[in-house]
Parts: sequence; C-alpha cells; structure tokens
Amino acid sequence: MRRYFGTDGVRGIVGEDLTIELVERLGKAAALWSKGGRVFVGRDTRGSGPELEEAFARGIVEAGGNAVLAGVLPTPAVALLALDLGVVVSASHNPPEYNGLKFFDRDGRKLSDAAEEEIEALLERNQGGAIGGGKVDHVGVATDSYLEHIVERFGSDLTGLRIAVDCANGAYSSIAPKAFEQLGATVTAVASDPDGNNINLGCGATDLSLLRRTLLQGDFDLGVAFDGDGDRILAVDANGTPVDGDQILAILADHLHVDLVAVTQMTNLGFHRFAEKHGIRVITTDVGDRYVLEALRREGGLLGGEQSGHIIYLKGHVTGDGLAAALLLCAAIEGRTLAEAAAILPRYPQAKENVRVGTKAFSEDLFAEIDRVNDELDGSGRILVRPSGTEPVVRVLAEAENPQKAEELCARISALVTRELG
Repeated sequence: MRRYFGTDGVRGIVGEDLTIELVERLGKAAALWSKGGRVFVGRDTRGSGPELEEAFARGIVEAGGNAVLAGVLPTPAVALLALDLGVVVSASHNPPEYNGLKFFDRDGRKLSDAAEEEIEALLERNQGGAIGGGKVDHVGVATDSYLEHIVERFGSDLTGLRIAVDCANGAYSSIAPKAFEQLGATVTAVASDPDGNNINLGCGATDLSLLRRTLLQGDFDLGVAFDGDGDRILAVDANGTPVDGDQILAILADHLHVDLVAVTQMTNLGFHRFAEKHGIRVITTDVGDRYVLEALRREGGLLGGEQSGHIIYLKGHVTGDGLAAALLLCAAIEGRTLAEAAAILPRYPQAKENVRVGTKAFSEDLFAEIDRVNDELDGSGRILVRPSGTEPVVRVLAEAENPQKAEELCARISALVTRELG
C-alpha cells in the first residue's frame, strides 16, 4: 500500500498533509530513484507553486541531481519535455488550497504503482545525509516549444470558427487562446487571468457555469474548458449544453476511424453500445488516466479517455492533453454543430454523488448490497462505488435507463455509504 501517492501523484492541502518538508524529501527521493539525473519541473498557477517548486528543487540538489525549472507549464507539456524524470507541481482540478506533484518517466509515462512504491521506500530511508553536488537550471523556451508542437501535430484550419475558451485561470491561460488564434479562429478567452488564488474557482472543466453563460450571452459555435493543469477538456455547444468526455471520445473515435478505445469504469454504458455498433473494441480499466494509458500501450491503441475529460491520443503525443484534444474536436465536427456531432452517442442517464466519509474501508455488507443491486439491474443499469484517490470522499455513480431510476439508486447507495463509512 502506498502512503503518499494516490490516484495521480502526491496531493493534499498545502501546510496540512502537503508540507514543504515533505516536498523537499520527495525531491530527494525522486532524484535518487532516477539515479541522480536531470529532473524537468513545471507547475500550474497556484500561489503555493513557487515555494513548493523551490523545495522540490532543493531535494533534487541534495541528491546530486539537476533540477531544470520551466515555471508555469501545462502537465502534458512536462510529459513531452521530460528528461530523466518529469514532475509537475499541481493539484490538477482541485481548488487553490490544494497542491501536489505528478511524476513522469523519461518517456513521458506516468509512473507505475511499483515505481511509486520504490520512491516511497527511498523517501522513508533517506531523511538525512545530503549527497550534494546538484544544480538548478531555469529554462524559458518550454512554452513556445510546446505550443509549436501541439499546433503543428493537432491543429487544422479553424478560419471562421467562433470559440470561447475557458482556461480555468490555470496553466493554459497564456497558451490555449493563442493556439486557436494561430489556426484562424475567433477567440474569446475567459478565466485567463490567474492570480494564484482563483485556479478552478467557478470556472474550467470542473465548473462549466462560466463557459455556459459565455456561450448563451454571445455568438459562438462552441466553447471548450480546461482544468488548472491542462490535462482535461470538456465542451459546451452553442445552446449552452455540456458535452462530456464520453461524448468527445465518441466524436473522435468516429472521426479518427480507430478500431480500439480504452475507457474506465466510469464511462457511460451508452459508449459501449456506440462502440459495439461501430465495430470498435473497448478496453475498460480502473479509474485514472494512467491506467487508460497503460492499456493503450499494452494493446497498441491510440485513443482513450475518461468521462471527466481526460482525452488521450497517442499519435504524436505521450499522454493526455487538453489542448490537443480540443483541436482534434474542432477538426472532427466537420461542418456540423457540436450538438449534432455529440448526438452520435446515446447516453444512459447517470446520477453521481461524492459522499464525505471518515473511513474508506468498505464493509462486507456494503459490497454485498452493491453486488445485489447490480445483479438485479442485469445490464439495464449499474452501480459503481469507489473511494477517491485525492479527497476524503467515496464516489457513487448510478446508471439506469431513465433519470428517476438513476437518482433513486444513487440516493439509496449514498445513504448506505454514509451509514457504513461516515
């Protein structure tokens, strides 16, 4: 069992479960794990980022490594530019009081569970005794290199497209609007003025309310929203209707003519019906984009993703990328409205709840009730209950052929989770 690493790196509230001392120790352990090599480091726009970046770099230097600091940079850019190791100081879609560290190996792949356990072992064993001899370098061209790569590999002629771009006051604030403009689109950027305390607040892929208002109050073809570190994208059509990761994945699967797609347990049952109709093989993984990535590489696939907006296309990339996916989506619409394109996926109604809990240790009774309900549904819906890897909550998902049934199932299981684990 990993003590510090969760679903996606190490994450917590700054000053509470994520301290300067822990981040410095992680820097040392990570550099030792990478054999004292070069560690490329980027960060999102959180106010705590510079101090944590500095602490992580100190740890790298203590271990004799070379910290290469790129400043504010989206997570997928760090994956592309990783040296012996790539690290992002970010808590992704979480609010500003959180921060964390995401790790990539020299090939831009998220670390395996085994690798994370090895770093944790080094973290516990090496609390003193600095090796020294390391150094810190600063680079200022990473943003331009990344932007050029994404526009060249994933861009198309967007002349005439009217698009609203919600940057979540995050790492894409100075990048994403520029990419669309370079390709000819007319761009209105919102939530593109980070101040260190407004990342993901009332904006971005975790809260589409700002983007929806923008679409409804203006004259746009569509809107796209990223999360704070740029590895998620969701969209909104011209009518203000959200388009989730499952729908985006279906649009891209059809446009790119793939024969295999990797998804997670959270993916709508409707996507499986869509894939069956189109002769696409679906691989289902645990929740987490790194598990989707592992499946794609194992099976030789190119396209995968999550309902939450992690969209992965590995032709010309190494990981999921919100901006790359947004550009592919614009190309895939092909003269249709986004609403018309999204209609390719008939979705089952879903109901979700995040239940705050005191423990994530599921009881036998809870497992038995979930199994009983799923057996009773017999393929006409389902219940999925899983602990969050980043927050003290248990996530409940109910899916059924009508919204009322989904809501009823979600409420019933959520109440049981509260009673058993609250």
